[in-house]
Amino acid sequence: MSKDELNDVREVVEAVYRSDSRQVLATLIRLLGDFETAEEALHDAFAVAVEQWARDGVPVNPRAWLVSTGRFKAIDGIRRRTRQDASLDELAKQLESATAGIDEEQQENEHVEDDRLRLIFTCCHPALAPEAQVAMTLREVCGLTTEEIARAFLTKPSTIAQRIVRAKAKIRDAHIPYEVPSEKELPDRLDAVLRVVYLVFNEGYSASSGDSLTRHDLLGEAIRLGRVLIALLAEAEALGLLGLMLLQDSRRAARTSPTGDLILLEDQDRSLWNQNQVTEGVSLIQRALSTGKVGPYTLQAAIAAAHAQATSSITTDWAQIVALYDLLLQAHPSPVVELNRAVAVAMRDGPDAGMDLIDAILARGELKQYHLAHAARADLCRRSGRTAEACVSYQRALDLTQQEPERRFLGKRLNELQE
Repeated sequence: MSKDELNDVREVVEAVYRSDSRQVLATLIRLLGDFETAEEALHDAFAVAVEQWARDGVPVNPRAWLVSTGRFKAIDGIRRRTRQDASLDELAKQLESATAGIDEEQQENEHVEDDRLRLIFTCCHPALAPEAQVAMTLREVCGLTTEEIARAFLTKPSTIAQRIVRAKAKIRDAHIPYEVPSEKELPDRLDAVLRVVYLVFNEGYSASSGDSLTRHDLLGEAIRLGRVLIALLAEAEALGLLGLMLLQDSRRAARTSPTGDLILLEDQDRSLWNQNQVTEGVSLIQRALSTGKVGPYTLQAAIAAAHAQATSSITTDWAQIVALYDLLLQAHPSPVVELNRAVAVAMRDGPDAGMDLIDAILARGELKQYHLAHAARADLCRRSGRTAEACVSYQRALDLTQQEPERRFLGKRLNELQE
């Protein structure tokens, strides 16, 4: 085989790795019963693929071939290690017995979708710490490296690696089952999965710190996870969450200037909004609403849809948005939801009405360290001509935020008022 032909095969293997490796891993975890054994088997299978596909050609069903090869490589590896530990011989026999008679087509057709669900629910198991759930989901379900995850969350790779190692040990030692929850357990367990997906999306949509407003890789992974979830489990809130993420992400091109500066919603060029994402997002919300099971993600998505369907901030139906926030507060009471509702009230009834609500929230102390609460108050003070108060609130918001585009925006507003 020529060098060019070998390179072509490697490109095929790399493409299959990008498209199918997470599904192969999910199935290997089910067959082998252990994350680390499955990951080693996955890499062994792809290493064999480069050599064997170059010689024999690419199989008709690459994914099933990789599962079968990975399974046999794992069993062979365990058998080789029986020389040092006789107890492993019994494990190898158990694995062979458990997977005997399962042909490649059967693996592909019967289990792969369930395996993906199993992997997602295992990574988001409530026994794991929230930060471990996020790290496990991005690593095992999305296939991001520890370096990529660390870069996204501005954390050391060693810290992410430790979280993943501890999470795997917890899964093993606590005998956390690798399964889709029962119908009775599903609502609570699905909430945990949706929370993780939404957390990943939010960190991508508005990075907690750093030089960029958004992190496109995290936005893409969260939306991809949302699509996987509704393909496997089309629950109303999963539909609502994907619709919300698509509508929020549709504004990406309009949220920053060419120099990376923040542009507020009311000042955005709405012709830059991605209309394909808007159309799909609205369709998903309608599907979610038609089920009659309206939850927090669907309500937030409905609010985003009201913005998306308006031609400008002036023509936005602020009364409808306030009403939706009222429903959201009933479904999911939160000081941040109260804050967002206060801003909507200000748009409907004037800045003073919104400011009274924000002052009441800040007086309770819950959002005292939340920079967006002070930024919202500063904006309403500016609108109502209370310049001195606006300057104080802008400075407080500036002191609390670590994201550079927001710092530049707040600093610019503060300088304009001081001048």
